[in-house]
Amino acid sequence: MGKPIEATCLALALVLGGGAAAAAPHALHYLSEDTVRPALVLPAPPAPASPQERGELATIHAMIAAATPARIDAARWDDAHETPALFDRTLGLALETYPLTWALLREVQEEGDATAGMTKAYLHRTRPFAVDPTIATCVQGRKPDKSYPSGHATLGFSTGFVLAHLLSGRSSAILDRAADYAMSRELCGVHFPSDIEASHALGTLVAADLMNVPAFRAKFDAAHKELVDAHVAGA
Repeated sequence: MGKPIEATCLALALVLGGGAAAAAPHALHYLSEDTVRPALVLPAPPAPASPQERGELATIHAMIAAATPARIDAARWDDAHETPALFDRTLGLALETYPLTWALLREVQEEGDATAGMTKAYLHRTRPFAVDPTIATCVQGRKPDKSYPSGHATLGFSTGFVLAHLLSGRSSAILDRAADYAMSRELCGVHFPSDIEASHALGTLVAADLMNVPAFRAKFDAAHKELVDAHVAGA
């Protein structure tokens, strides 16, 4: 990882978190800053007050209005659980009980978090609920200028991509869960549809690039063997 991004992430953590006691900043460990720079991998989001943004706000209103109370509750659960354990219910197992697999997915999350954080800091897009206060939110305390892309959705799509390759026999269910997890961000009023599209592209890019890094691939192979040896369905 280059020194500029490390310093930038540290500065952002201190500013946003209030000091050195804040959580450590996310950092790239496998990928190069040059390959994931925001201006190179994602388009700019729709401009504020543009017809495209107004259309996205209308879409969010319609989604929330059509959602059942149970689906909104599920969105709240998703908001509160930002780890690869988001796939546990889908798979019917606790991923954290497979140490090599869990460590691998957490490394994917770290890489995705660092990349999404770079883009958030670069673009400063205002969240839907801050643009339109009539949008009902199912969570509180989100910074209003961190909309594009979604960190939660990037996590779901990046770890989902790798997990789908680890458990290829269950890939459809895993990828469906990643998409559903991302939808929760719109139902909570904290992300626009284009934020989710960007997260899908970014999460997939990060995961696919990681799969081409020899050091990461060796850990992937070890995690896959762990799942095969444990007779996990789909491995």
